[in-house]
Amino acid sequence: MHVSLKLLISNLVILTCVWLGRRYPSTAGLIATMPLTSLIVLLWLHVDNPRERGVLTTYVGGVFFGVIPTLFFFGVLWFCLRKGIPLGGALCAGFAVWGAAAFVHQLLLR
Repeated sequence: MHVSLKLLISNLVILTCVWLGRRYPSTAGLIATMPLTSLIVLLWLHVDNPRERGVLTTYVGGVFFGVIPTLFFFGVLWFCLRKGIPLGGALCAGFAVWGAAAFVHQLLLR
């Protein structure tokens, strides 16, 4: 599939979430956590490698177990923001925890 079409579709999903987030933040959050991005990547991987089922299986496993580090990220971010920590600091804390959890994730998936 043409790269510019992939970029257009992928960016439309992101822009839709941003647009919705201005009026309906919790709905935009729900849509952002839907498997839309993962579905797009899965479809692109399949289109680019239609005979390589192992790539798809490994990708889906990574997504499935990758939810755990992502939950840690958003949990820390939510906690920090509720405590009044500025966004920059909250993001740093969230990414630090996500990085540690992602490292463990990769070790366990080997």
